[in-house]
Amino acid sequence: MLVLESGVGNYIQAEGHQYSCFAGNNYLGLANHPEIVEAAIRGIRKYGINFSASRQTTGTSEIHLELEQQLAKFKQQEDAVVFASGYLGNKILLHILKGEYDTLFADQSAHSSILDGLPNDKTRVCFYTHCDCKNLEYQINKSKSIKPLVITDGIFALTGEIAPLDEIYRVVENKNGLLIVDDAHSTGVLGENGRGTPEYFGLGGAPRIYQSETMSKAIGVYGGFISGSKELTKRIREKSPAFGASTSLPPPLVSGAIAAIRIIMEHPELRTSMFLNAGRIREGIKSLGYQSSSSATPIIPILFENQADAIKLSDFLKAHFILAPFVSYPVKTDQFIVRITASAAHTEEQIDELLAVLGKWKKDSVNQ
Repeated sequence: MLVLESGVGNYIQAEGHQYSCFAGNNYLGLANHPEIVEAAIRGIRKYGINFSASRQTTGTSEIHLELEQQLAKFKQQEDAVVFASGYLGNKILLHILKGEYDTLFADQSAHSSILDGLPNDKTRVCFYTHCDCKNLEYQINKSKSIKPLVITDGIFALTGEIAPLDEIYRVVENKNGLLIVDDAHSTGVLGENGRGTPEYFGLGGAPRIYQSETMSKAIGVYGGFISGSKELTKRIREKSPAFGASTSLPPPLVSGAIAAIRIIMEHPELRTSMFLNAGRIREGIKSLGYQSSSSATPIIPILFENQADAIKLSDFLKAHFILAPFVSYPVKTDQFIVRITASAAHTEEQIDELLAVLGKWKKDSVNQ
């Protein structure tokens, strides 16, 4: 485990060294944006460190309401509700929608927050082949479900693959079902305005699609949120134990998130820079002979068939003061991954250095 000695940017300080950082999820480079930092400081000065209560009692502040209005505007929804962590979003939605589905269908490579959110009652749970809509339809027909609910990641955290949401939605529509998209890695990234996977596929505002989202990735802050109709957010506020029993988001996070959403809405060029950097990295990696995914996202995995090689590459990069971790993560995958992430903050020099070191390792490994 790496121990940080600085904030997270395109460079970080750790273990007494400065590293070029191609790790984590700081896709838009906002984690240490000066305007967001200043907003967080103002939040502390006015409200202190903690509101010290749940949202349902005395823990709702005027800035929580402002953030929720800002998020609803960003997502073009009637309302939004924020809560302690994006990890809770799938659990909250699956609980709130209980009674509206009889069988759950999850991608077999679903994120652990989806698996943890699966209900413990007698609801049937089926897993369909990763990103395979024909298998999904087969599983629904096989189960004879009359009220299916499909849940999938929008962007898969390890591989950067984009779920074929347009095809999944067609299956869901034909079966009169519901669809939940875990858009933790898509919000702020995909779509013309960064609203996530549904917008990317032209499904913004489509009925029976729900998104669980986080502010800890591209948005650069922390906390989870769900946006949608006022009826949906009212149900969450009144009926979700995870929302009702958890302490409200602390002032600096709320104030920082308000600033971050404004920056994302006003500066679409951040996404442009992120995608340009991701494209350069992905093209360079493939030209060097590495295996990777083809999705145009800021997650660029280097895929190996054995664990030892993946670990060796990650260690080699670290020895050259570049961080791109070998990821041992609770998600089902058949390959071993060195996970490289692109940020809007990365410079051309950093990317050139990364590709040069990757080229050196590839050449050395071939000659061994």
